[in-house]
Amino acid sequence: IDIVTPHRAHVEILADFSLGALHRAHGVNNVLELHQAWQKTLDSSALNKRFFQELADWYFWAVDTVTFPADDAGEDVSVHNATCVIRLITRLIFVWFLKEKGLIPDALFDEAEIAKLLSRRRDLPVSLPPADSTYYKAILQNLFFATLNQEMNTPAQPNRRAFHDIQTRAGNPHPPEAATPSLYHYKHYFREPNSALRVFETIPFLNGGLFECLGPIDGFSDRDDNPLHVPNELFFAEAHEVALNAVYGTKNKRTPVRGLIHLLHRYKFTIAENTPIEEEVALDPELLGRVFENLLAAYNPETGTTARKQTGSFYTPREVVNYMVDEALLAALTRALSLNAYEGGGFGCSPPPPPRIYR
Repeated sequence: IDIVTPHRAHVEILADFSLGALHRAHGVNNVLELHQAWQKTLDSSALNKRFFQELADWYFWAVDTVTFPADDAGEDVSVHNATCVIRLITRLIFVWFLKEKGLIPDALFDEAEIAKLLSRRRDLPVSLPPADSTYYKAILQNLFFATLNQEMNTPAQPNRRAFHDIQTRAGNPHPPEAATPSLYHYKHYFREPNSALRVFETIPFLNGGLFECLGPIDGFSDRDDNPLHVPNELFFAEAHEVALNAVYGTKNKRTPVRGLIHLLHRYKFTIAENTPIEEEVALDPELLGRVFENLLAAYNPETGTTARKQTGSFYTPREVVNYMVDEALLAALTRALSLNAYEGGGFGCSPPPPPRIYR
């Protein structure tokens, strides 16, 4: 724990270790119960479960709030928005691990710093207009598509191209730049566009498909008729309550949610993957796959309820996966070594039995 500038998640874990908090959560009355309460507080599985629940609540709130351009006029809007929000979450969590590794500046996730970049007012604000989509468009889309998906600039080759100056006008309703993800977009949102580009220039290129711009679906365009709407409040809203009764099958219940950036700041992320022997009280890279699979199965477009509630299915625990892998390797190595010894006449025995198969 960094004593000088501790991570918010570490401060909250220490607060959870106070006797008052332990007693309220676990009913501690003796030393044995105290020890058990400590173990539960440091349980990574419990940490993951809490994170998944908060993220799921945010996801269902976001699906009903966003608007993404539809690729197919006949596609169900709720299904399309759900798919696009899952893609957004996957991209942003991946980026968060890069931030933890020091490859992406913290300033891109600080509302006050972003407000300075995007505001044209003389008296610089410390927050973004909640209903605007400026953060997702100007910051995250430029980060995803024009930065992480493009090779870094070199003296011989400017791969990451500057903002284009052609705006949508009468007589030119479909500017060619709208379909060019190598260009930075939304120049008119930035207070000083050239200074903003310097924030992105040291971020590395990722050779993968996660940040590939999917054309009209992602809505990375300056066109005036671009319907993309992902409001700033989805990222920076303070904790408040929303109604998700239709999703969870409840009545008259209010669910607490907060902005996604605030949510991510509340948890400690580590770039070192946990093992069965040593676990850090943090969220590791394995989380990304579990988030994607869980959210992908979370929404049933036919009934509007969670598919997980209907099927009772859950992600396979890490301990079970490790056991299956260990047993499969043991069986494979036993067969391979026994077969080599048999062929060489080392053991003087009959051929080894067939290995056990684990699925």
